[in-house]
Amino acid sequence: MIDRLSIDLHVYNTYNSGMKKLTISVSEEVYSGLYDRIGSGKISKFLDNLARPHVVDEDIINGYKAMAEDHQRDAEAEIWTENLSSEIKNETW
Repeated sequence: MIDRLSIDLHVYNTYNSGMKKLTISVSEEVYSGLYDRIGSGKISKFLDNLARPHVVDEDIINGYKAMAEDHQRDAEAEIWTENLSSEIKNETW
C-alpha cells in the first residue's frame, strides 16, 4: 500500500530562490527509511539533491552565477548601454 507523503521540494531559480511544494507517493518502507536515515526536516533537501543532476543543467546556472559576479563586465555593459541609448535619442525618425 502506498501512502501519500507531502514533501517541500526546494526548486532553485537563478533569479528567485523560491520553493515549490510537491506531493509524492512512496511506500511505507521508503518513507520509514527516509525518516530513519535522512532525518526529519532533511528529506526535502535530500530528494532535491538526488534529483538535481538529472533535471537541472548546472552549466547554465554556474554561467549565470559567474556573470552576476563579474562586476567589471557589468560596468562595461552599463556604459555600452548608456552610450547606445544616447545614440538613439539623437536619431531622427
